[in-house]
Formats: sequence, C-alpha cells, structure tokens
Amino acid sequence: MRRPAASAAVLAASLSLVLSGCGSSEDGPELSVSGAYMPQPVSDSMAAGFLTLANDGGTQDELTSVTSDIAGAVTVHETVDSAMREVENLAVPADGEVVFKSGGNHLMFEKLKRKPKQGDTVSVVLHFAETDPVTVEMPVKPATYTPATGH
Repeated sequence: MRRPAASAAVLAASLSLVLSGCGSSEDGPELSVSGAYMPQPVSDSMAAGFLTLANDGGTQDELTSVTSDIAGAVTVHETVDSAMREVENLAVPADGEVVFKSGGNHLMFEKLKRKPKQGDTVSVVLHFAETDPVTVEMPVKPATYTPATGH
C-alpha cells in the first residue's frame, strides 16, 4: 500500500517543479538570424561564414556551438585588437545583436568535406545555452562579396 502514496508524493513533487518554472516575469531570449552568407572559399579545407544574430528577448543567451554537414568542425572566432581567437561561447545580449563580419566575429568552417561554390547553399545549425537550435541556410557568395548592410 505504500506504492500509491509514494507515487502520489513523486507526482506532487513533479508538478511543483513544473509549476515553479511558470509565470516568470522576465522575457526569455528571442533569437533571429539575418544576412547570413559564406564567401566562396579559396582554400580546399577552410571557409568563413558571416551573419547577424539578433536577440529581441529580455534575457541574454549564449551561442555554444555551430555544426554543419559540410565541415568536420565549425568554430566561432572573435577579433579583438586585430587578433583573432577562437571562443567557446559567445554572449548574445538581451535586446541586442552580435554581428559576424569580415575583420570581426566570424565562423570558421574547418576540414571541409567539399568545397562550396558560388550559388550553393550551406546548412548551418547554431546551438545555444537557452534556446532551441536554429538552422540557417547560408548562401555561398563570390569571394569578394561585401553585403550592402555593411556587415
């Protein structure tokens, strides 16, 4: 007869945990991606990717990793004082944006499985600490492409 009582206690505790997560007054992250592109790579083994990541929500999120079926690895880099360095994660501020552009933050596609050509589209999955993964279709542009938006 202890089983029904124990089950009821576990169920009550589970409901309490579920309900305690509800009703938060703070907005969560609301992420969107725009302006994504990859310049046609000149190397057979590496490529770069650029985009703008916006967060219209009330809380920060973090980009924790990036995956793509075209590369053995995709890493996130930032450029500070003209020095490029790989970062484990990148903050996406509440009500803000992170711009990935030439000479600044960027994605590095390493160990390319095939060399993408102008007109191709590369699928990329952005993984976050708080938000579900976001799949981005990144068009391959000419190697000298400069977007009109300036990023």
